[in-house]
Amino acid sequence: MPQTLYKIVPEDLWQAARETGIFDGAPVDRADGFIHFSTADQVRETAARHFAGQAGLLLVAVEADDLGEALRFEVSRGGALFPHLYAALPLSAVLWEKPLPLSETGTHIFPEL
Repeated sequence: MPQTLYKIVPEDLWQAARETGIFDGAPVDRADGFIHFSTADQVRETAARHFAGQAGLLLVAVEADDLGEALRFEVSRGGALFPHLYAALPLSAVLWEKPLPLSETGTHIFPEL
């Protein structure tokens, strides 16, 4: 399984997590009962499907090994296994956060993963 997982999150939501040291999830995460993550192979499609044209986003890289048993890989889109965290995300597990700007065509520009 991948060691680094990725979360796309609006910067304003992430700012609140910076202040508390814990990310409780975006509204969709709280509604689903877990925090949605993507692997490096999945994150670009996640951006295109769920964040198309949205500015003000961050890409947050997380160390999977720091998440413990609350992290589960479950079947989702197209039968692929997606990482889901059934707990709040401690910012101590965050490796880095980087802006996810939009290109002139409206697609997101990803850093090297």
